[in-house]
Amino acid sequence: MFQITLEDISGESDVERDLDVAIVGGGPAGLTAALYAGRSMLKTVVFEKLSIGGQIAVTDDVDNYPGIESIKGPELAKRMEKHAKKFGAHIVFAEVTRIRKEGEGKFVLETTEGEFRAKAVIWATGAEPRKLGVPGEKEFTGRGVSYCAVCDGPFFKGKEVAVIGGGDSAFTEGLYLTNIVKKVYLIHRRDQFRAQKIYVEQMKKKPNVEFLLNKVVVEFVGDKMLKGLRLRDTKTGEESFLEVDAAFIYIGLRPMNDLVKDFVDLDERGFALVGEDTRTKTPGLFVAGDGRVKPLRQVVTAVADGAVAAMMADEYIRELEAHGG
Repeated sequence: MFQITLEDISGESDVERDLDVAIVGGGPAGLTAALYAGRSMLKTVVFEKLSIGGQIAVTDDVDNYPGIESIKGPELAKRMEKHAKKFGAHIVFAEVTRIRKEGEGKFVLETTEGEFRAKAVIWATGAEPRKLGVPGEKEFTGRGVSYCAVCDGPFFKGKEVAVIGGGDSAFTEGLYLTNIVKKVYLIHRRDQFRAQKIYVEQMKKKPNVEFLLNKVVVEFVGDKMLKGLRLRDTKTGEESFLEVDAAFIYIGLRPMNDLVKDFVDLDERGFALVGEDTRTKTPGLFVAGDGRVKPLRQVVTAVADGAVAAMMADEYIRELEAHGG
């Protein structure tokens, strides 16, 4: 992975921190935004605190990206990064700790590498699946543990899998899996569900579904791949072992919008209330990717958001400059 120093952005200290577009988040949305902003000849930097690619960086295989029948997640992320850099975008590995607005077209980003200024900001930090936080979960992520049935379900065709959770996502993704896998075990810590009744009734009618209620996962077990789950009964404390080839976890998503909550309208779960144009209530600030309210969170929807956000940012900057900003 190529990491640039601040001097690589520009040889002059006054210039290297003054940007047209600052993109926060190096996942598919952020990298696509960087690609389109770069093609528009905008001085663009992507700020990423961890590693390029976002969730696809920990996805073993991606087989639902149009035109690419199958590709490893990290390889797709690498290609996106290379493509964005081809058009002049730069990547700074730093955490953005605060954003200030000091006037029209004047955003200040405080980062672990100091302050940067930008005319427009594209917020593409996305949302992360909430984790169970039990032994083996991290080790088997991408090797049987997944947070996306649409992404990874087809790899377990004809297998036995577990779905963990009791909300709408657990049931809708579980219903999707019932058409692919041999059997679905739905594991929930209680005997009541948060999911809509229609989903619960649909799931109950499926012949290849078994409900394991009042159960929690205490460990993911396997070697190179996941082999099963160690469960504990929440009422009796009794432990058991369930042999499965995959486990899909749906205990919620956490949108990473805390730093922009004063600039963006959020729903009750913290997702940004922005439309297809990605514009927020704050001129010059755009939200792209999984952190906004949307019906489907996939690579294809993220890259679409990134492209739109970059074009909207370009339009905003041109209007700003036309009025002497």
